[in-house]
Amino acid sequence: MKILQITPSYKPAYIYGGPTMSVAKLCESIKSYADIEVLTTTANGKVELNVVPDKQELVDGVPVTYYERITKDHTHFSPALLLALHRKIKYEKNRTVNDLIIHIHSWWNLVTIFSCLVAKINNIPVALSPRGMLTNYTQNNRNSILKSAIHILLGKSLLKYVHIIASTELEKQDVLEIVKPKSISIIPNLVSLPNYNPVAIKKDIDDEKFKLIFLSRIEKKKGLDILFDAIALLTINWTLDIAGTGEEVYVESLKLKAKSLNIEQKLNWIGHISNENKFELMKNYDLFVLSSHNENFANVVIECLSVGTPVFLSDKVGLSNYVLNNELGFVSSLQPKEIAFKLTEAFENKEKREHIRTSAPAVIEKDFNETTLTKNYINQYEKILNSK
Repeated sequence: MKILQITPSYKPAYIYGGPTMSVAKLCESIKSYADIEVLTTTANGKVELNVVPDKQELVDGVPVTYYERITKDHTHFSPALLLALHRKIKYEKNRTVNDLIIHIHSWWNLVTIFSCLVAKINNIPVALSPRGMLTNYTQNNRNSILKSAIHILLGKSLLKYVHIIASTELEKQDVLEIVKPKSISIIPNLVSLPNYNPVAIKKDIDDEKFKLIFLSRIEKKKGLDILFDAIALLTINWTLDIAGTGEEVYVESLKLKAKSLNIEQKLNWIGHISNENKFELMKNYDLFVLSSHNENFANVVIECLSVGTPVFLSDKVGLSNYVLNNELGFVSSLQPKEIAFKLTEAFENKEKREHIRTSAPAVIEKDFNETTLTKNYINQYEKILNSK
């Protein structure tokens, strides 16, 4: 089996957050089970990665070729990538054994849509991981008129051709509201977990102060504006550290909002945190908070729980049902009053938080076992190939 992984960006383009990490982790995990190759672009936000285009290199053991893009975020148009994909398909089709499958990550950009078209023209099966891009929120949020036109003219027919791999039940339902693909399955993201025993309880817990952390890319979808409205209602003693980066204009608008709510003195904007340091940071907080408008998965939820930090999520986060079912945190709607109520409940329920801190790491290690999830992906690839 030969698997071509198509993604608009690949590490070290960490500016794109969780999706970049998820795709890389998947590729690194399945390389021991199948012949794999990654085709991607030099995308790194407004600039390009410092890599040699059109030349395959090993990135943590994975063969990756970066191709130049002629348009920037979020279209990533790369004729060189599409031409290379066409040539690789022709080569594989001429081999005696043709077990080629293409796995596309993300949607609503010219890399993924046109790669899917090339695959369909050549009758190559396609697995698609939307990475949160196939939701009504995403479709209507940015460039909605253009997205609707693309969907009507091309996207809808392509999506009916693919086999979708959703990361959560919520993402599956979001997808089915937009399109009916050939098939749809659910396999959670592979997440890099700490390679040390993370069960040590945070020392010197301050019963009088509630330490909150937000750790993600700072953008409108993450709902920080709603979180600010909610925490402004709190009567408990709290602080919020905001770890992440975003567009300067949007970050400044949030700082102005915080000032207008008279909460700016309780916020600490700590900027980007490296992958090497984030686990040590996470375990020092009482609660991780994520009030997203829409989130298909959210790797950071699993990362926080892996070191025993309880989580608060909006019910629009894909992992919210998992958190509720396993009693790993607190969930509410996006109404500020309900968020404030749940945060107060979390503060007061110290016993539950302590239970999560000691029990969550083992639960996460079991439910998000890398070997198990990798085999699930391989089995799904084989299932798709057999359905040709």
